[in-house]
Amino acid sequence: MKIAVAAMGKTVAGHFGHCENFILFDVENGAIQGQTSIPNPGHRPGFLPNYLGDMGAQVILSGGMGGGAVDIFNERGIEVVVGVSGDAAAAVEAYLKGELRSTGEVCHEHAHADECGGHC
Repeated sequence: MKIAVAAMGKTVAGHFGHCENFILFDVENGAIQGQTSIPNPGHRPGFLPNYLGDMGAQVILSGGMGGGAVDIFNERGIEVVVGVSGDAAAAVEAYLKGELRSTGEVCHEHAHADECGGHC
């Protein structure tokens, strides 16, 4: 399984599309086997969900995310977990233990990504 985390360095980003990088965690038998950080190739409507899906991501962790991105991930059968914060690797570990639940919060104003519901 591959889990992608929208990040600012090694910390979960407040808003998916405006993150600095994505950390892709390779998971086997419930444990992290490796990770790769890739720079955010740019925020364009619809691009990032397909980009990460094409890279094999099956789960996405982020602080917040716009509804359009959530819809694309859902259409591709990729699980979205929002409302996540803190260290990216710790968030993946919590997800793997079943301790991480999505808040379901969706950002509606991309122009104000730093103000979306207090989670960005």
